Amino acid sequence: MTKPLAVVPANDTVAALLVMADVIAGNKAIFISPAVVNGEQASFDAVPETVSDNIAAIVESSGSTGVPKRISISTSALLHAARAGQERLGPLGQWLLALPINFIAGQQVLVRSLLADQQPVIMNTAVPFTAEAFLRSSLLMQHENKYTSLVPYQLAKLVSEAENDKVLLSTLRSFRAILVGGQSTPEELRYKALDMGIRVIVSYGMTETAGGCVFDGVPLDGVRLKIAPDSRLLISGKTLAEGQDDWIFTNDLAELSREGKLNIIGRADRVIVSGGLKLSLERVEYLGSELPGVEQIAAVSIQDETWGERVGIAYVGSPEVADDIANQLAHLLGPAGKPIRVIRVDKLPKLHTGKTDNRLVAQFF
Repeated sequence: MTKPLAVVPANDTVAALLVMADVIAGNKAIFISPAVVNGEQASFDAVPETVSDNIAAIVESSGSTGVPKRISISTSALLHAARAGQERLGPLGQWLLALPINFIAGQQVLVRSLLADQQPVIMNTAVPFTAEAFLRSSLLMQHENKYTSLVPYQLAKLVSEAENDKVLLSTLRSFRAILVGGQSTPEELRYKALDMGIRVIVSYGMTETAGGCVFDGVPLDGVRLKIAPDSRLLISGKTLAEGQDDWIFTNDLAELSREGKLNIIGRADRVIVSGGLKLSLERVEYLGSELPGVEQIAAVSIQDETWGERVGIAYVGSPEVADDIANQLAHLLGPAGKPIRVIRVDKLPKLHTGKTDNRLVAQFF
């Protein structure tokens, strides 16, 4: 048995919401294509007109590898992830969509909205994210149980501006839960938000797990975790995409506590060993992004005969702060965290996902 695959442009969220209702009912599947700009559909590789009856969505993902791949997610996996996640978050409510719908986190907001029978408040994700736009959209929400899903840089921007904006802070505190995921969420950012009374829940997952499948280190119902001998995380359970093995290898180094709580050390390709110490380049980037004069920052590994690996920094921002970046990171992280090269660039190369293309950044050094 097959069913039609509906293709919806990434900038037509209303149409996607209507199609997603048919997806949940089992009548259609959905593929979110690149946006239509000035009436013209951006080119993309063809997708089939029909798919197997068990498929709910085909989602394009590239992560940080830059190699696009299309992942088929079953209706059962999509709905299990949405329901189990909502059960962990709290009662059904209204969602604010602040993420692009061509990625799984944005699509899960649509699914949870439909399951709650609530119209989501939709932000314009085609323009740069601002705290002002988030605040305006949040004030349109009427339900007593308010939720949203963000990526770390969005949360960091909101937390930073909320320190001096009482209205924004009060609005953030009004959310029953704010899911944060999509990439590594620095512990410093999480605790800062929690200390401000913002109910942040760190989500871990990927397209292959139908989105977030671990909340605050605890797997959702029906999800199992284990650690491979090389310290990489493996995931199994009811949210796995079609065509996966019983256990899928992630590219993240992790630990499990005796109680089974997950601690992500960092991406296997983003944790370096400098002078015998493991150092997360993602944590280097977060701490560096907090420094005055830094607008954007990327950290990469530089091979070193003595230390094994050292940190290289490329940043967008004021030319006067290059030395300060190195000194401040050494102060915060110790000698292993001190960059041996800091270069200023006009812009950082990006993947189509909006994430920094670290492979191209590494070519700067």
